[in-house]
Amino acid sequence: MSLESNKTLCGVGAILIAVGSLASVSGFMGVLSLIGIILVLIGMKGLADFYGERGIFDNALYGFIFGIIGVIVAIALFIMALLSGVSWGMFMAPEMGFSFAMIGALILGWIVLVIFVIIEAIFYKKAFSLLSEKSGEKMFETAGLVLLIGAILTIIVIGALIMLIAWILAAVAFFSIKPPTTTEQAQQPTSTSF
Repeated sequence: MSLESNKTLCGVGAILIAVGSLASVSGFMGVLSLIGIILVLIGMKGLADFYGERGIFDNALYGFIFGIIGVIVAIALFIMALLSGVSWGMFMAPEMGFSFAMIGALILGWIVLVIFVIIEAIFYKKAFSLLSEKSGEKMFETAGLVLLIGAILTIIVIGALIMLIAWILAAVAFFSIKPPTTTEQAQQPTSTSF
């Protein structure tokens, strides 16, 4: 695939991630964000090949994996919290309706989710930094930094809005990538596939 198609895939994917974040109340968040992140990964693979920098894709892939693991672990902990609250309420204190175990599991689930979101953002920041270096588009550095700040601030919920802004910045950066000049193309390493 060409540079144009890869940057378009990434740009559209970043927009879908941002829209998915906005649509989280309606339930489309998972679908739009998942489609968006898959498009970003496919495009990042193409950009990594184009620039001859494997780390661009590898870091994005690690970020994706940590994000998925974080969501799965957090969902499991939230389900455990719900089940512990139901069992506690049925057998020990029906008038309370919930237990300290339920509250503890909910807090633990939130903390685990935030930790994995931060790890995910660290890897995306690394991918964006490499892409900024190779493409010359400095907005990737800004998007990566804003994404990391947003991830850290998810502990107080406002981080989700900041991360949405980061993905919009990333989308703008993807669409702003300029094709290299003929002298830059001559200096690009050629990749061979076996």
